[in-house]
Amino acid sequence: MNGKVIGTVLILSGAIAGAALYYLQVYGYYHEVKAVAGEDVTLVSLSSGEPEPILYDNFQAIDADSSPIRYRACFTTTMTQATLSETYVAAEKPQPRNAPGWFDCFDAEKIGEELANGTAIAFLGHKNIHYGVDRIVAITSDGRGYVWNDLNNCGEKAYDGTQVGEDCPPRPETGQ
Repeated sequence: MNGKVIGTVLILSGAIAGAALYYLQVYGYYHEVKAVAGEDVTLVSLSSGEPEPILYDNFQAIDADSSPIRYRACFTTTMTQATLSETYVAAEKPQPRNAPGWFDCFDAEKIGEELANGTAIAFLGHKNIHYGVDRIVAITSDGRGYVWNDLNNCGEKAYDGTQVGEDCPPRPETGQ
């Protein structure tokens, strides 16, 4: 009898812990991002090297404080890929990151396919939006846009423990 009680307690506590972990990873840390005109969708200008806002509509975004690469956004724009390509910096080797299944406007697999077949073009949205993290913006030929944060070269080195090079900015103080 005593073994059944202990076994039941262990199984229930494992199930509760598993459910809590799943909820926190998929839902718990994310929050909706409120749109701020002129700041939500920016692209780095070829001429100035600075992020500039572009025209957009139907903006939806999520983010989480637990990681700088959890940001995802969707929008539409009337700007053409030709105009954007002539004006803004293209992103190198863009790899869309998966979004939670409930954020259904952002499908990383479809975005990756569109980038691969040339119906979408990726641009640098903001360099070092967080230390070692760049914001990437992909825009399709029909005006759908997607935004995600991705590690840049400095971020990959900093987070895997290898020595960052001189071309990386100094790491900000963490207060620890």
